[in-house]
Amino acid sequence: MKVLFTAAEAAPFFKTGGLGDVAYALPKELAQQGVDIRVVLPYYTQMPQQYKDQVTELRHFRFQLGTKNVYCGIKYLKMDGVKYYFLDNLSYFDRPTLYGEWDDGERFAFFSTGVIEMMEVIDWIPDIIHANDWHTAMIPVLLVDRYHWKNRLQNIRKVFTIHNIRFQGIFEPNILANVFGTSYNTFTEDGVRYKEKVNFLKGGINFSDRVTTVSPTYAREILTPEFGEGLEAVLRHNEWKISGIINGIDYDINNPETDPKIEHHFSKDDRSGKRANKEALQQRLGLPVDGDIPMIGMVSRLTDQKGFQLVQERMEELLNDFNVQVVLLGTGEAEFEHSFRYFEGKYPDQMVAYIDFDVALAQQIYAASDMFLMPSAFEPCGLSQMISMRYGTLPIVHETGGLADTVQPYNEYTGEGTGFSFHGFNGHDMMHTIRYALDVYYNHQEAWTQLVDQAMSRDFRWTEPAKEYIALYEGLLNE
Repeated sequence: MKVLFTAAEAAPFFKTGGLGDVAYALPKELAQQGVDIRVVLPYYTQMPQQYKDQVTELRHFRFQLGTKNVYCGIKYLKMDGVKYYFLDNLSYFDRPTLYGEWDDGERFAFFSTGVIEMMEVIDWIPDIIHANDWHTAMIPVLLVDRYHWKNRLQNIRKVFTIHNIRFQGIFEPNILANVFGTSYNTFTEDGVRYKEKVNFLKGGINFSDRVTTVSPTYAREILTPEFGEGLEAVLRHNEWKISGIINGIDYDINNPETDPKIEHHFSKDDRSGKRANKEALQQRLGLPVDGDIPMIGMVSRLTDQKGFQLVQERMEELLNDFNVQVVLLGTGEAEFEHSFRYFEGKYPDQMVAYIDFDVALAQQIYAASDMFLMPSAFEPCGLSQMISMRYGTLPIVHETGGLADTVQPYNEYTGEGTGFSFHGFNGHDMMHTIRYALDVYYNHQEAWTQLVDQAMSRDFRWTEPAKEYIALYEGLLNE
């Protein structure tokens, strides 16, 4: 089985969020399970030098992008059993950021068209092409509309994964003729048309053979107006081909027994290092050093999607009412950044707001904290709650998307659970759940210890999700 996996980012080359983690870890696991998988990415100039030094120039060619005849270089690197191709054009990918540029429509039109053109240049035609999010959502559309006449490309099956439906890639209709070089055949309600604009994500949904998203609960949620971001009718029309497969996490990187980013290693059977990590982090961040004080960690983008309006609303109450320490790491909306800096200034012995992106500090927060607060308004999958459980830190989450699928709420009668959760998306319910978690921490230590054992025993490796993707691929090829 030959699979071409394409995305706008993949760790460790380029990463802005969860897509980058998935686009690295899933192909790596698929390769280990015997799939001939290759990954194609844009060649952004932000690639770390150590990988730039390893890539080789494979080929270069030109193709027609609307009215332009454009250059496309193909760079190559093999890592962890996976073959990576990078499409190179400095005018599109030598930019300050991966996304958010004025011409993102043309940039990812170049990339999507280049992915298809590349297959014949390298003489490798996959059985399945697996596209991800809006940046590559037009690949299935182009295969059906612009490239249907090419015999070698006609039998490629198309899988499309939605990692976050909020981001859709919406552009003016003339992008079809001027950039993609196609007619307006696909500019229909069952094609790419959306409120008189072209919607890349809608095209990916309509023209793919299968659509997946990154948790079973999110696959159901996006069929509703509350979570569908305007595409719920399209998704309900295509419901027969939609499924949810939960993401995994990389157990080599996220391992409390070997993680080079934390000072003290520990395991489920010997957790003494966890307390030592808390005390080390307290010292580093200037908090009172006390291994008994409960520490609540947060590592996130500071946005309304992540529920920080609830945290902002209740932070004063939390810091006033409890002997607790809160450590927050992330950047985002200015209102939240300023607000949490204010709380840090007012409660310097209880609150640290580290407004930055720091991979090492993130791992130290996972390892040091007792609880991990993740009150997302919606969360397609979420990786932080899985990483926190791996490090013996109990998540406190809003019951939505992947959070509902991965965190089993504590049942005080049976002792079951791996964390705490609340159903209503409001500050009162969140605060009630935090109070409950703190009560268990302070007053029911045996139950707390059992919860940590159960959380650390959960298996969030990519092994099982990869098997589900293989079954999906095989099902398509056997139709």
